[in-house]
Amino acid sequence: MPANLLGRETSPYLLQHKDNPVHWMAWGRDAFERAKRENKPVLLSVGYAACHWCHVMAHESFENPEIAGLMNELFVNIKVDREERPDVDQIYQSALAMLGQQGGWPLTMFLTPEAEPFWGGTYFPPASRYGRPGFPDVLRGVAETYRNKPENVTRNVAALKDALGKLAENRAAGEVDLAMLDQIADRLVREVDPFHGGIGHAPKFPQVPIFTLLWRAWLRTGKEPYREAVTNTLAHMSQGGIYDHLGGGFARYSVDEMWLVPHFEKMLYDNAQLLDLMTLVWQAEREPLFETRIRETVGWVLREMIAEGGGFAATQDADSEGEEGLFYIWNEEEIDRLLGPGAEVFKRAYGVTPQGNWEGATILNRLHRIEALDAETEATLAEQRAILWREREKRIKPGWDDKVLADWNGLMIAALAQAGMVFDEPAWIAAAQSAYAFVRDRMTEDGRLLHSWRAGQLKHRATLDDYAHMARAALALHEATGDAGALEQARAWVRVLDAHFWDAQAGGYFYTADDADDLIVRTKSAGDAATPSGNGTMLAVLATLHHRTGEAAYRERADALAAAFSGELSRNFFPLPTYLNAAELLQKALQIVIVGDPQASDTAALRRAVLDRPLPDRILSVLPPGTDLPAGHPAHGKGMQGGVATAYVCTGMTCSPPVTTPDALAAALTRR
Repeated sequence: MPANLLGRETSPYLLQHKDNPVHWMAWGRDAFERAKRENKPVLLSVGYAACHWCHVMAHESFENPEIAGLMNELFVNIKVDREERPDVDQIYQSALAMLGQQGGWPLTMFLTPEAEPFWGGTYFPPASRYGRPGFPDVLRGVAETYRNKPENVTRNVAALKDALGKLAENRAAGEVDLAMLDQIADRLVREVDPFHGGIGHAPKFPQVPIFTLLWRAWLRTGKEPYREAVTNTLAHMSQGGIYDHLGGGFARYSVDEMWLVPHFEKMLYDNAQLLDLMTLVWQAEREPLFETRIRETVGWVLREMIAEGGGFAATQDADSEGEEGLFYIWNEEEIDRLLGPGAEVFKRAYGVTPQGNWEGATILNRLHRIEALDAETEATLAEQRAILWREREKRIKPGWDDKVLADWNGLMIAALAQAGMVFDEPAWIAAAQSAYAFVRDRMTEDGRLLHSWRAGQLKHRATLDDYAHMARAALALHEATGDAGALEQARAWVRVLDAHFWDAQAGGYFYTADDADDLIVRTKSAGDAATPSGNGTMLAVLATLHHRTGEAAYRERADALAAAFSGELSRNFFPLPTYLNAAELLQKALQIVIVGDPQASDTAALRRAVLDRPLPDRILSVLPPGTDLPAGHPAHGKGMQGGVATAYVCTGMTCSPPVTTPDALAAALTRR
């Protein structure tokens, strides 16, 4: 007899639906074979554990026995966690866009028993409202069309199948002209809100790769509008309600243009990207606000986001006790009771008023004054925040999705390794090493990465993004620790990508491997989504490997990858900042080699001179005396001078004269 089969799964999102009266099945051959036997269309529902509107639709429709009965009668129902199966989500989000609709979650798609999409949407209410049809009407209408108007279904399937087939097409051209980067930056900076920062109007997302591109443009050109766009955006985000002023960490996005009201879910990948960018900006600005937010956010990660075994958990939910944001909001009476006579200072600083700023309550923020107050007041505010945090810890916490995803872990590992070096925090690097070891050792089978781990179970083949972000993480740890094994592991993961993901005809890496057998199409793109693109990241990985090893094969593959997507720049460059930033690294890498005892003070001083500077194209190597770089490296054969630690700064195949003091090294870096 049909039944809800999600109790067999490990995904927290799927388990949230295991008691629905809907006869849910997980994505797989069994579900589609059943659809063929029963000659029913498939209802595919995609979401994730931290998604507020997914919870709403679940409560309104999937927990409703009457609506569930309709779903069971008319469809084979498949539930997918988009974080576990980003490959499935990517295909059907694309199909929805091709139907002229805006994507998002929950994703509701209707498929043939061959997994071919023919219609869909996102959230549907239980009865018509918000300008959306009621879900029962949608169910009946789709089933009636499938049953009685098969020609309409066939027509939609054919059109979408043809369009989906083009998702693997890329427009190739020659080498990326770096002169275009300034033109692109000029165009992108016009999209930045000059008052509140961020791109465009509400809702606002962090868009970290774009702001990284603008920061690189400022470092390259010294043009103040680029700098202002980035620092203003980060300052408003850091002081807005999108930031958790008590516990640290950034929410997914802001529903308004001011960064005041967040969608309260916290995602590992957003915080990793923001740590990367804020660290790079801090190296130039030395802005105390950014250092504070970096330290607080890392504190949140290490306190609340480490899963069993040392990997990093995926998300914290937007909802607790069935209400969005309930965990995070305050009213004036609570603040007065907890802080006593000093409450007025806190209320002025954090915008606490009797009427509140969101649905009668207050989201803590400091947007009315971005700048810091005097040191004494800031110390008082820190003590008051600690009081409120301890009180908040007594509340029922939002749901925690503790599955470990290889790609998102790669982003956080690299961010912690970089920030740990810059801020001289060995504990951050150690946490990155622990997560890296977990993914490397526990999420690998037969030499191949898998995507997801939870509750002792490893699931789902890895995508391009898993390999790309973990290879980048390995290279970051190699730079931070000198671990030769991490370098070799990055090389091994690239070999898997070259064997199973590379498009030998048109160039570029497919999102899924050549042995992925449960998808209707293999996609390929260099465009960023919520996370940096796998192809863009791989361009940086290949460039780094070439410069670290001196091996021409990595440069050849990097050049081919860059050329495979360079024609896309004339079509739409907005989604391509990760790719563009990597293209600059490929052509303008700054190799810094320090030869000296890694534990000696003179070596540490030279290393600090490098880490104190914003060098996004930096490739730093510290070599113990008596070791050497590969023969193809421009610093091959160079060693210590006068028995003290010695640095060489290289671009292309040319290196600076040897320098032995931090000031001389800083001067050499400035000249470059």
